[in-house]
Amino acid sequence: MKLFTLTTALAMSLSLASPLFANDKPGEGKPAVRVVMPAQIEEHFHHYILLRALQELGYETAEPAEAEYQTMHIAIGGGDADFTANHWHALHAAFYEESGGAEVMTKVGVLIEGALQGYLVDKASYDAGITDFTMLKDPEIAKRFDADGDGKADLVGCTPGWGCERAIEFQLTEYGLRDTVTHNQGAYQAIIGDAIARHENGESIIYYTWTPYWVSGVLVPGKDVEWLSVPYTALPEGSEGLNTIVDGKNVGFGVESVGVLARNDFLEANPAAAKLFEVAKIPVNDVSAQALEIANGANSTEAIWGLADKWIVDNRATFDGWLAEARAAAE
Repeated sequence: MKLFTLTTALAMSLSLASPLFANDKPGEGKPAVRVVMPAQIEEHFHHYILLRALQELGYETAEPAEAEYQTMHIAIGGGDADFTANHWHALHAAFYEESGGAEVMTKVGVLIEGALQGYLVDKASYDAGITDFTMLKDPEIAKRFDADGDGKADLVGCTPGWGCERAIEFQLTEYGLRDTVTHNQGAYQAIIGDAIARHENGESIIYYTWTPYWVSGVLVPGKDVEWLSVPYTALPEGSEGLNTIVDGKNVGFGVESVGVLARNDFLEANPAAAKLFEVAKIPVNDVSAQALEIANGANSTEAIWGLADKWIVDNRATFDGWLAEARAAAE
């Protein structure tokens, strides 16, 4: 009995001292993790998935803060947040540099691959031969998309502070469209909602959008609308070398990667979190699907947490793989 007891005690002691056990909750005792998310609720989902992972690693997580994209970068650079999971590597490059760049922040991993941006028109206009964005230099073509009677095309554009507005403004000048196109920059959800209503009434529309997002679940490319091409790639400085070709068409914006942007001091102090951010990946179609759920009514904080938790249940093996790598990094 004594031998059994001593042997058992020794085994338990070794087990308790093993790295696997010691690092099961590597975040315990650490300061609460501060995340900053976009104000657009469709982009909370993937943040919540990472927050759940951090919680399973033993971290406390502070109440998420919300801001527009440029302000998110300023918050991280200035030490008011530890990370965001919504840094578009090319689109937000200027925000990154303007907020301190590599001296204070690191782009970690690729959470979402294959994000697209570009201009679309209703399918009737596309089938009538309006297939290239620069065709709107023709005043008669531009009038087709005139929503307010001023004779210029009304482009549903990008909200100031998002980053995409810089690219659109650059292209309007580069492609010579200033005289025939108005870049509407109100609250995106409101102006795209107006465009959808006009489309339902049989009117012609032109708009900028991106994926993953719910708009392409309502105005379906290939069915309701079509992507426009551009004659050549024209993007602001810092976007050189991007692939702007999608299915053989130059859509004018780079095929993007979205990842985590985190403070360097946070990453150094939290190797488990750093590894989690590096290895976590969520399919772009899954992000689009939840965005459509939100557009269809799952638009409360509780509902979006529920969508994140359901994704974890449905992808538990993948999720556990992230956690295993994160725990190993903390040894």
